[in-house]
Amino acid sequence: MKIIHTADWHLGKNLEGQSRLPEQEKFLQDFVRICEEEEADLILIAGDIYDSYNPPAMAEQLFYDTLKQLSRQGRCMTVIISGNHDNPERLTASGPLAREHGIVMAGTPKTVVPCGQYGENRITDSGPGYIHADIHGEAADLLLVPFPSEKRLGELYLHATEEEETKAENYTQRMRLLFSDLGQQFRPGAIHLVVGHLFVMNSSGDGSERSVQLGGSYLLPGDIFPEQADYIALGHVHKPQQVPGRKNAFYSGSPLHYNQREIAFGNEVIAVTLTPGAPCQIRRLSLPVYKPIEIWRCKSPEEAIARCEEHAGEDSWVYLEIEIEHYIHEEDIRAMKRLKADILSIRPVFSSNDPAGDTPEQIEDLPFEVLVQNYYKKKFQTDMDAETLELLLEIMREEETS
Repeated sequence: MKIIHTADWHLGKNLEGQSRLPEQEKFLQDFVRICEEEEADLILIAGDIYDSYNPPAMAEQLFYDTLKQLSRQGRCMTVIISGNHDNPERLTASGPLAREHGIVMAGTPKTVVPCGQYGENRITDSGPGYIHADIHGEAADLLLVPFPSEKRLGELYLHATEEEETKAENYTQRMRLLFSDLGQQFRPGAIHLVVGHLFVMNSSGDGSERSVQLGGSYLLPGDIFPEQADYIALGHVHKPQQVPGRKNAFYSGSPLHYNQREIAFGNEVIAVTLTPGAPCQIRRLSLPVYKPIEIWRCKSPEEAIARCEEHAGEDSWVYLEIEIEHYIHEEDIRAMKRLKADILSIRPVFSSNDPAGDTPEQIEDLPFEVLVQNYYKKKFQTDMDAETLELLLEIMREEETS
């Protein structure tokens, strides 16, 4: 059986208020091509399809159009679980209509997927959190674990016996109990798969998921998965990697770099070939960088303007950091943005810790975002990170429009 594993598309995500949909569309075109060239029997999408509970209409349309193409007239089965960024109900609302295209969706842990025909393939049996499928005559057992938040896991044990409730009194124990129960659904002679959106200890995070380590409660040990699993397809971490200690457990990572911290690693999807009872064959397929995120460090505004002119025609997102004695003048900022499109931020790096030598008149001429960055630098003796600045500007924009 030929399988393609991907995750963390974050359709509709912005970068400093700039849409990434054009890049995401290019990725999805490449992804459809890869799946066709690999003649995939099964596609696993391990959560965070969207970036928010209420994705823009264009992101949803892009998702649905892509699913139809991946189906190849129902020959390929596509299995999708929700991540922490997805609205489970909204994601799975199209499930009944998607069946003719071979699309299976699970929004919450222990979802019961209806049995029956899915394109050219079938789900022969299912129960809370698992499906038994017949894919081109091959038997496959899939354990589906959409993002298991504390709340969603708690709901699973509302009617538990006292003994079960005691076993499930903390997050890790609940997850062990969940996988222990689900692992019993693996049948001899079938291909055994796990699809999950969660964070495993010792995986190398990237700072993209703000909530994955709330007090450490969402961290899970690598031995939590059933030993019988032939391949474990994970989402939640944007850096592609193998789970330490598990040769067959992988995060596919995100298809794009979604912030400055992510430009240090490549993006990929994973191709897996499985035969029952044999080790899986894994190939990590690299993706191109559709529009690079670059950090330009310049010694002066003049150097920054010259660099903007030199690279004026290049398609890239740019963070500018400029060493300066005082504030960057508004006319210099306008010149940079006029020459180079897609400058995301212009951050002054002061040679002294007291950039307060400018007059009140000069300060009034500065853009709001520069004023905020300068104040933060002076107040806390450190630079404001891009994510905090973006959040503040978003709040300001909402106030202006309300």
